[in-house]
Amino acid sequence: MSEPGLTTIRSRHSVRATINRLDAELKAKGVTVFARIDHAAAAASVGMALRPTELLIFGNPRAGTPLMQAKQTIGIDLPLKALAWEDANGGVWVSYVEPSWLAARHGIGDQVGEAIHALAAALGKFVEAAAG
Repeated sequence: MSEPGLTTIRSRHSVRATINRLDAELKAKGVTVFARIDHAAAAASVGMALRPTELLIFGNPRAGTPLMQAKQTIGIDLPLKALAWEDANGGVWVSYVEPSWLAARHGIGDQVGEAIHALAAALGKFVEAAAG
């Protein structure tokens, strides 16, 4: 699966377990979890079917503020998000927008390169831990 700016990895767990694991991993590292959205439950509430799909919204002001200091419009893409979803074959995946893509989108890559690199590394570790 390849979409520009999007990283998607396979999870060994259910959607719910994957998001539970990611939530726990983030909180253990001092990252604030702002919201959890169960898209399948929302679909069911209006009589529509959707395979398991959950979104976690999270962030850390120490990581996000320097990005917004460089260009406040990146705030539209922060806090970060991770989506766990089940495909038509029952496989579970976790997707997130790559921090470098966000920086490029807002034209701040050169200004905050070190911060973006650190954020990307941390995000990758959190998602890998949740999916593994």
